[in-house]
Amino acid sequence: VLRFGPMQGIPIRILRVLLLATVLISPAARSDEAIVVPQPLTVSFVDRATATAQDAIDQAMDLLGIRYRRGGSSPEAGFDCSGFVSHVFREGLGLVLPRSSREMSKTGEVVHRDELKPGDLVFFNTMRNAFSHVGIYLGDNQFVHAPRSGGRVRIEDLRDGYWMKRFNGARRVNP
Repeated sequence: VLRFGPMQGIPIRILRVLLLATVLISPAARSDEAIVVPQPLTVSFVDRATATAQDAIDQAMDLLGIRYRRGGSSPEAGFDCSGFVSHVFREGLGLVLPRSSREMSKTGEVVHRDELKPGDLVFFNTMRNAFSHVGIYLGDNQFVHAPRSGGRVRIEDLRDGYWMKRFNGARRVNP
């Protein structure tokens, strides 16, 4: 206990705590610098949609060469077509799509072939069933997909006769 001066009768411990608090607080209390809060970025809806489509495409391109595996849905195990697309949209956009290509064909908005944009889902009849195969449109008539047993994730051209005959339609899925 302090026995003299203006703080007389206050225990030394409390004085030490007050002194420490003053030292810790004083730089912030005496700072003459203004705190600058940056303005939030204003990004148009179109720019956001383009950025997210590009995120999905970047994710897909990182997976080129991964082997096909029926029922596969990860880079480690391999991919089938819908597992590949599901993985890309989940990891690239945080968007959970249905597991099968047929169910995916029911999501989003219908897109005509001449209105395709990068990131759109493209569907094909490859097993004598509509919407039995799915890929991701890249632009310039190119799409990326996990093709078939023995194959690897790769890029194909929609103008190729095989894909032209089997094209079933496209969907645009926005997050």
